[in-house]
Amino acid sequence: MRLLEEGKVIHGKYTVERFLGEGAFAEVYRVSHRLFGRLAMKVFKTPGSTEETEQALDEAIFLSKMGHRNIIRVFDADTMETSKGMRGFFTMEFIAGGSLQQFWQSHGDDFVPVEIAVDLTRQVCQGLALAHADDPPIVHRDIKPQNILVGYDAQGLRACVSDFGLAKRVNPLKLMASARGTRCFKAPETFRDPMTDSCAGDVWAVGLTLYLLLTDRFPYSGGDLDALDIKSFEKPMTPASRLNIQVDRELEQILQRSLAVKREERYQNALELLEDLNRWKPHKPEERAQIKEKLSSQMSKSTLGMPSPTDEKEAREMAAQAIKLSRQRIKLNEAADLMEEAFNKWPALREEYERQIKLWRCGIMIY
Repeated sequence: MRLLEEGKVIHGKYTVERFLGEGAFAEVYRVSHRLFGRLAMKVFKTPGSTEETEQALDEAIFLSKMGHRNIIRVFDADTMETSKGMRGFFTMEFIAGGSLQQFWQSHGDDFVPVEIAVDLTRQVCQGLALAHADDPPIVHRDIKPQNILVGYDAQGLRACVSDFGLAKRVNPLKLMASARGTRCFKAPETFRDPMTDSCAGDVWAVGLTLYLLLTDRFPYSGGDLDALDIKSFEKPMTPASRLNIQVDRELEQILQRSLAVKREERYQNALELLEDLNRWKPHKPEERAQIKEKLSSQMSKSTLGMPSPTDEKEAREMAAQAIKLSRQRIKLNEAADLMEEAFNKWPALREEYERQIKLWRCGIMIY
């Protein structure tokens, strides 16, 4: 049974519209605020007081007040009565495009284009760099595609890091075992000592996420994520360029340093990684074809769970509805939200409608 039902009104100002998904810590819902429109609401699965909820979110709230484009904004934190008793919740920006995991899976059998994969990773590093530069540094501890949200704003494709600080409030041993999508993004040193999370550990998770976007597989697991342990890192990782011809030597070097098994050989924080990503420029090989090794079905975009099926007909119907909504100025954001959802159904629509969605996010109607 889910914690909230559609139509439930919370504190007289939030109306639950629909369930969006869940992770190890919380369920996520789209809600409508009576003044501010659509927001996302995360409801914790375990009981907690208002004070505990606010404490779990202190870093997220601190960072969101800085207004960084690549850090999700947190607006409210409180407790409420759910179907399973009193639970803490918080509200944040609603990103209609969903998570980076959904964005990655929407590409089906194709790799995410290298330029896009690097750009999204660069944006993640821009958000993380702000946290890592604090004194003392704020360590995320749970970077993974599910905790990176991807949508559009006036500048174009936007990646936002979410869930800052939540992992710190959870028993590290529980975190390691709670979800495949968390354990497989932990740096090697944490398999020896779960208390060794660091900025360099965040870098590992970012580098692994980039590797996954570029190759559709994990570098060290050998295909069995459930069997991942410290011995898994004794074998050399498969170079990304063997799986995707678009990965050039410079990008390969960035991946190798991001995923160095010894922490001291890794980028020590997100800013160091960001500087190299900013220097990287896409190359243009003679052949643009993308090449993959023959992989088992486990080494595909189903690695982190089965993706939603692509459906061109449904996506184009959603796009047509979005265009219809865009003829009303007050519906432009709603039209953009719907178009982002359509993109995940059929990613080829991005090339057709990316310009329109950026204009809609600026409040500009197209006639």
